[in-house]
Amino acid sequence: MSYIPKTEGLVAAPFTPMHANGSLNLAAIPQYAHFLVQNGIKGAFIGGSTGEGVSLSFPEKLELLQAWGQVDEPSLAKIMLVGGTSLEESKLLAKEASRAGFQAVAVLAPFYFKPVNVELLAQFCIQIGEAAPDLGLYFYHIPALTGANLSMIDFLACIDGRLPNFYGIKYTHNDLMDFRQCVLFEKQKYDILWGWDEIYLAAMAMGARGAVGSTFNYAAPLYYELMAAFNAGDLEKARQLQDKSIAIVRILGKYGGIATGKAFMRAVGIDCGGFRLPIANMSAEQYPRFLEDLQAIDFYSYASQMPVSTVVNAD
Repeated sequence: MSYIPKTEGLVAAPFTPMHANGSLNLAAIPQYAHFLVQNGIKGAFIGGSTGEGVSLSFPEKLELLQAWGQVDEPSLAKIMLVGGTSLEESKLLAKEASRAGFQAVAVLAPFYFKPVNVELLAQFCIQIGEAAPDLGLYFYHIPALTGANLSMIDFLACIDGRLPNFYGIKYTHNDLMDFRQCVLFEKQKYDILWGWDEIYLAAMAMGARGAVGSTFNYAAPLYYELMAAFNAGDLEKARQLQDKSIAIVRILGKYGGIATGKAFMRAVGIDCGGFRLPIANMSAEQYPRFLEDLQAIDFYSYASQMPVSTVVNAD
């Protein structure tokens, strides 16, 4: 696999829809996928942090993978997070992703027994990539959650040439110097996807042209306008649009963090249920105040729009 595709635009990290009892609501996925496509999303990064992949059982991961594999949206690239603390489980999921028609898989650094250097991390990724050689493989760099804070430019130098289907990195960290070096590595050989929504403008200044994010699920028009302003050289407008993104993230934080993203989805017409423990969910009493906060930041002027009038329910 000598050709490495480069992502231009937004890849959403979908929430995993759940019923009120916490079981998977897989029936919601086809309309969810269509919603993403209708709002210009180029790909879906499935089962990541936003998708609660680490909170799912192995059978549930297989069910989620198979449900997204059946999605008929040709313009939507599908990437499945398969790793993982278990190398063998990651290999099994990668093989299943291959059978299900995914374009790529992604691998986390093991976060219990952590790799102490980039060589061990490269070996872990290589074995998973070799289990599904027809799929691309991304490394998902998120040291705030994995605790594996290794240099990514050193990692690229270590893995380069050893895994033909290695595509690049989902870079969810704020080390812009390291990120820039990764973008430039071997004449911009790899696909380096930015993963920190609220500072995407800074990443674009460092060469980012593709990104994976949770807020892209419900605010894709805002980010496409931001990208257009940056590409046109209108930095003042781009900064103002990034400020709107920051306002969204501040509301996420106000109501508890990552689970609030599902409240945003409910507000735009797709009810994905709640997050599993130990993540705390927004209370029913908080939701009306949350909607008032959305009005206060003029959220609906740049929110993603439902292509149909019906709402996907969690029950």
